[in-house]
Amino acid sequence: MKLPLITPTLSLLFILMTLSACNGPQVKSPSTKGGLETGQYRNVFVEAGYSPAEVDAKVQEVFNDVFRGPNKAYFEVGDSMGYVSDIKNNDVRTEGMSYGMMIAVQFGEKDIFDRLWRWSQRYMQHQDGPREGYFAWSCRTDGTPNSFGSASDGELYYITALLFASNRWGNDTGIDYRAEAQRIINCSMSKTGEGGAMPLLHPEHKLITFTPDQRGMRFTDPSYHLPAFYEVWARWADDGRADYWMECARLSREYLHKTTHPTTGLSPDYSHYDGSPMDSRGWMRGSQNFRYDSWRVPMNIALDYSWSCADCEWQQQYGQKIQQFFYAQGVNDFVDQYRIDGTLPSDEEILRAGRAEKALRHSIGLVGAVASTALLHADEHTREFVDALWNAKHEPFPDGYFDAYYDGLLRLFAFMHLSGKYQVIVPQ
Repeated sequence: MKLPLITPTLSLLFILMTLSACNGPQVKSPSTKGGLETGQYRNVFVEAGYSPAEVDAKVQEVFNDVFRGPNKAYFEVGDSMGYVSDIKNNDVRTEGMSYGMMIAVQFGEKDIFDRLWRWSQRYMQHQDGPREGYFAWSCRTDGTPNSFGSASDGELYYITALLFASNRWGNDTGIDYRAEAQRIINCSMSKTGEGGAMPLLHPEHKLITFTPDQRGMRFTDPSYHLPAFYEVWARWADDGRADYWMECARLSREYLHKTTHPTTGLSPDYSHYDGSPMDSRGWMRGSQNFRYDSWRVPMNIALDYSWSCADCEWQQQYGQKIQQFFYAQGVNDFVDQYRIDGTLPSDEEILRAGRAEKALRHSIGLVGAVASTALLHADEHTREFVDALWNAKHEPFPDGYFDAYYDGLLRLFAFMHLSGKYQVIVPQ
């Protein structure tokens, strides 16, 4: 029997198929519709070749590291309360408390969620006065406030997590979650400057403030921008402001175009409302650089893409841009602070982490944030970022520095994103 001739085209196809089989599964192309519309979320780890059982076990392990392990950041108080601590700074922050609530509702951990909310409400939330409805952004672990002022991202997460809790568990199990979310929103929208308190979103720009007071409203933080959260409010806050929240989402996406560097994709810690970096003076020295707050920007853009996909073309280009930058630095070598043009900061510009010495590190929180951009863009290098996160160990650096809190939370969020477990929770 005579075998058929293999044409050059077929030969090339055979070679490509063989190479693909040798290299194993690859991350697929990004989505074109968001979970708000489809109710579907990609499991990038499974796409990359990990089994569903492996992924579920790994995500649970990372969750346990934050909430139940020997290096946990979550601590229970009595029979009904608990807190997430920024251990390196020995305090409790609205950032970590609201993150903890968002994670708890995503995992269906109602007891953890309720404990965190009760602690937040008892020790952090202002119940009257000009700041009513807002939260003291930092407290000691015994509940004593370190500062009475608020950080706007905490309120942003509190509101969204409470609305998801309302959708998941209803409002008649001891906490009226939706009413609590509405109270924060309504209190914010009623602020007129009395006692220095201002709305969470700048009244003119409709963009989130750095802090909702007369000083902090003069600028914003790129990592506070989560447009899809406003879409959640538009659907389920039931506060009569749906059109307003959708407009805020649109403007927030436009802002992100302006504040990310056109070549590197990096964004500053703080910026003006037009997206330009803040002046680097006084306590804000170095804030024009990409550093700790900024790590969250690629993760937040990935979240907006996964949930809404309303700005998909730009977001895909952004994902390609920022992956190219970090790949050029080395998947296992990039550091955690850069100028937004991609050059390294001077020693004077480096921001120390807590009480640690000034140092540039290959931090696992940023490893997770960069890996999350696999939701946005896929090429021959994308899986390397995914595998790097999967294999990275959350352990002390050689100098002893270890961050169970911020690194731990961002690592967990990244695993949630890439496993398809960070979702819009609709009414059950």
